[in-house]
Amino acid sequence: MASRKSTKLRIPHSQDDCELVGILEQLAPKESTQGRKIALILHGTMGHKDYLFQKRLALRFPMDSFRFDFRGNHESGGQRTQGGFARDVEDLVTVVSYLRNTYGYEIDVVVGHSRGSVVGMYWLCTSEEGQRARAMVNVSGRYRMHRIYDVAENYKEQWDAKGYYERTITVARRAVVERIYPHDLEEFSQWNTAIVWDKFPDQIHVLTMHGLVDKTVPTYDAVIYSRALGARTPGTHSLHLIEEADHNFTNRQDEVVDCILEWWDALDQGRLETGILMTGVRGKL
Repeated sequence: MASRKSTKLRIPHSQDDCELVGILEQLAPKESTQGRKIALILHGTMGHKDYLFQKRLALRFPMDSFRFDFRGNHESGGQRTQGGFARDVEDLVTVVSYLRNTYGYEIDVVVGHSRGSVVGMYWLCTSEEGQRARAMVNVSGRYRMHRIYDVAENYKEQWDAKGYYERTITVARRAVVERIYPHDLEEFSQWNTAIVWDKFPDQIHVLTMHGLVDKTVPTYDAVIYSRALGARTPGTHSLHLIEEADHNFTNRQDEVVDCILEWWDALDQGRLETGILMTGVRGKL
């Protein structure tokens, strides 16, 4: 669409002396945004607003969208910690407030990858704005937070020697050094994902996607989310498992976007039913 516009925003944080940096995609930038629906696209641990499928989805999604870097990630200021989910929720609250007060946007759908899914679902369960949203896309979301200890053995030698585990990761083509302390995993493991059983809004339609060779978050966590969210009404839950796909859907990002857009089209047409996505469609087997 020739008239669409991408704008970098720097949002002052409501709880910290820093800015959150993100990209606002607008389909009709010359028209009023008061009361207009918008999609939020959230990244995962050590990710950023443009990695994996996030930017591709934003450029193809049939709605205005905003994707941003959580605190301490890529272009956003502040500090990040492995267990700081509450801080991520604060970031999301800050962003939603800014989009509402500055533009008049109303959140219609949240799309999250991994950590972003966990944060997004918690926000939907606990915020007034979340109660009015229409949809959630949960890509590679973790449910059993205590399974983070599956990797603790890799940290033990450095923990014993230095008190922290240090690793260097490439984020947006830049080397980033991360330190993980024992208390980070403890805080991580105690985050409450079970809130979705009792507090997730009944009207929100959910798509859960997971790779069958995900070595970061067990695929069975997607089944647990299906059980937790599949008995609600009028909201539905659709499960889509992708064969040979890893946690980040390496070389499969376009497939992720295609799936989300197909599900979104079915939502708009009122064709969604709880169960396996594309039930009854033979496809390429």
